[in-house]
Amino acid sequence: MKAAKGTVFKYGDNVDTDVIIPARYLNTADGMELAKHCMEDIDKEFASKVKQGDIIVADKNFGCGSSREHAPLSIKCAGVSCVIAKSFARIFYRNAINIGLPIIECEEAAAAIKAGDVVSIDFDTGIITDETTGQSFKGQAFPEFMQKIIDSEGLINYINKN
Repeated sequence: MKAAKGTVFKYGDNVDTDVIIPARYLNTADGMELAKHCMEDIDKEFASKVKQGDIIVADKNFGCGSSREHAPLSIKCAGVSCVIAKSFARIFYRNAINIGLPIIECEEAAAAIKAGDVVSIDFDTGIITDETTGQSFKGQAFPEFMQKIIDSEGLINYINKN
C-alpha cells in the first residue's frame, strides 16, 4: 500500500475509543462485526455510508481513552484507508500500526480538509492532497519499517512473514 484515496469523514477533538467502538460491542474481536458499529455514538450513519478507501480526518487527540485494539480494527474493517489528525493518543497510534491501519499526523491538513472532500495520500512521501480544493500538505511519511508492517496488514503478519 503506497497510496490511498477516498472521501473524508470529519470529526473534532478528543474522539475517544469509547466513541470509535462503544464498549457494549467489545464482546467480539471480529473486525467485520465491530465495523458495523464503528463511530455510531458520534455519527449514526458512518457504518452505512463509509466506502472502501474512505478517510477519517480529525482534530487533536484522536483515539484517546482506553487502550483497545478494537478501535483501530473497527475503523480498518469499515474500509477506512487512513486516518489523518492533528494528533493521536500514543497508544492508539501504536495499536493502529500494529493492526496495519495507516495514520498520519498533519495539523495543516486536519484544519483545512472538510467533510466530503476527496483526499489522496502518498505514504512514501507523506504528501496529502485535497483533490477537492487542490491544496497539498506535508504529513509525516512512514519510516520504512512501519511501511512494511502496514503493507503486511499488521505486526503479527509481518513477524510471521519474516
